[in-house]
Order: sequence, then C-alpha cells, then structure tokens
Amino acid sequence: MNRTLFRYVARTYLQFAVGILAAVVTVFLVVDFVDRARNYTGEGWVWNVMLLYANKALVSTQQVGPAALLLAAGASVSSLRKRGEVTAMRALTFGPGALYLPVALCVAVACVGLVAFDEWVVVKAARRVEQITTEKFNRWGDWGLYHSPKQWFRRGDNIFYLRAGSAQEGFRNVAILTVTPDFRLARRLDARTMSPVEGSRWKLSGVVERSFTKDGQSQVHQVDEAEYELGVTPDTFRIRPGRPEQMGLPVLREQIQARREVGLETGRFSLAFHNRFAYPLAGFPAALLAVGLALRPGRKGHLTVAIVEGLLVSVTMWGLMVVTRTLAISERMSPAVAAWLPVALLVVAAALLWMQGEGWLRRRST
Repeated sequence: MNRTLFRYVARTYLQFAVGILAAVVTVFLVVDFVDRARNYTGEGWVWNVMLLYANKALVSTQQVGPAALLLAAGASVSSLRKRGEVTAMRALTFGPGALYLPVALCVAVACVGLVAFDEWVVVKAARRVEQITTEKFNRWGDWGLYHSPKQWFRRGDNIFYLRAGSAQEGFRNVAILTVTPDFRLARRLDARTMSPVEGSRWKLSGVVERSFTKDGQSQVHQVDEAEYELGVTPDTFRIRPGRPEQMGLPVLREQIQARREVGLETGRFSLAFHNRFAYPLAGFPAALLAVGLALRPGRKGHLTVAIVEGLLVSVTMWGLMVVTRTLAISERMSPAVAAWLPVALLVVAAALLWMQGEGWLRRRST
C-alpha cells in the first residue's frame, strides 16, 4: 500500500476524530453546567466549578471516546467519498483496504490509549468529581450506597456483624452467628472488641456466648476475654467502600476476591473489571463498521448521513449495554458476557460489511 495514501487517510481520520471528540465533550459539559448551574453556590464556588468541570472533562472524554471514534470513521470516509477521492483510489486499483488499514491502525492505538487513560487518569478524576460534588456543593446522590462501610460478612458457617473498626486495628461491638447446614442458629457470640491474634485466631473481650440446641434450649456463658478459632484471617475483611468504576484494576481484582470470600455481591465489580477493557475496545469494531457503512454500494458521500448512521449505531449499542448491565447486576447474565456481548456483535457486523465490500459474500452465494 502507498505510504503517502496511508498517511493521508490516517491524517484525515485523526482530524475528524479530534474535532468530533472536542465538540461532543464541549456540548456535554455545557449542557451539564446549564442543567446544574443553580446548585453551584457558596464561598469560592467559581474555583470549585472550574475544578469540577476540569475533572468532568476527563471523565466525559473516556465516556464518549468510543462513540467519537465511530463517528469520525464514518465522517472521514464520507468526506473522501464526497470529494471523489474514493473513486480515484479505486481507479488506481486500491481496494477497500486502503481505507480500512489506516483507520484500523489509528483506532487501535486510540482504544489502547483509552484503556490506559481510564486506568491512570479517569479513575482518579471520577473520585474527584464525586468528592467536589458532595463536599463543596452538598449533593450526595447515591454516595451512601457505595461509601457506607460494610458490616455484614459471611465465611463458611459464620456470619459476622462488625459495627465499627478495621481488620488492622480490631473491631468493636461485634456479633458472630454460627449456623448449621440447614441454616439453623447454633451459636451466637457478642463481644465488645475483636482483635486478630495469629492466622485465623481472634481475641474477643467482653464476650457473651449463647449456644442453641435443636429442641430450642439455649445456654449462656460470659467471659471477660477469650481466643476463638473463627476460620477467617484479617485479610478476609479487606472490603473497601466506593464505586467499582472508581477503583484501579489491582484493587478491583482484590475486592472481587475479598467480597466473594465473605459472601458479598461481586457482580458490579466483575462488570466494572471487564468494562475497563470492553468499553474502550468497542470503538475498534464500531469504527470499522462505520467505514463499511460509508463504503457500501450506492451510498453517497454525505456527512449528515454518516453522522446519523454513527449515532444510530451508538444508541443501539448503548441500549444493549444498559440491558446487559442490568442482567449482570441482577445475576441473570455473567458479567463477562454482559461486558463483551456488545463488542462481539460489533465485530460480527463489521466483519460482514468488510466481507461484502471485498466481494466474498457474492462469491460464496454464486
């Protein structure tokens, strides 16, 4: 393939990508500010708003990045087609690959960059957005749902209710329920403090121990201090509050394992882990799909048509992502399937259009 042509197509695509991304982010920020302007009050609100929207700009760049890559692919190829350059390429015996390859390379680099950008920049920016919104403008939303400390844990036959404290410093005002395989309460320990000793042994102080028999009888013992083998180590209680989308990949892996060990829900965390890769990488097949749509026979090189097609694909994929996310959170679909299913559908659609452009489908049908 001619290098000059390759650079020209790549440059055209990148110009559209940067322009569309900047335009979409700007529109999003302006609309968001107009919608929420009445909430921004108090001392130093101007500076706080500037910090807030600087971080929102970073977050929104990652959110609309795949859609911008899709729209830019359709717009750039349509622009080349409108100027008659696609026809000229075909006259010089350059096939669809002359457009697919430069766009694919640019999009691949951009998608990998979005993954890194999300992990190293957006995670911190999203936390900063929530912090400014709650602390400076007193808008809490569902903050408590993600940031309130976890108190109930289950490991094996033991159910722990830890009202305060941490695994490193010890817990206060704890209750430990031991249940039988048929979920009958066999023992209850209430203690003033619970501190780690070694391994899975814990020291409890101010202990009230109640034992329950099958016939409904119970016995009560009180001791000032005692050690118990509880079958859990301090690492078992390393549950961190916060939104899974605002956690780095190492923390997400740790939290998935820790929450699974104590019987807490892991669907949101597994979904966030897979989406850290699936969502940015969806821009790759989406952009190739847009190229295929722009090159289909009989298609005129109108930018408006390319933008409308790109928006339709984006809205369809967004709706599918919402549905699969809901199914994953409600435990009706695997988080991995929910994250990667939209990407797989985009790959199939883009591959079919590419095969049609290369004439493979026509040859097979004949």
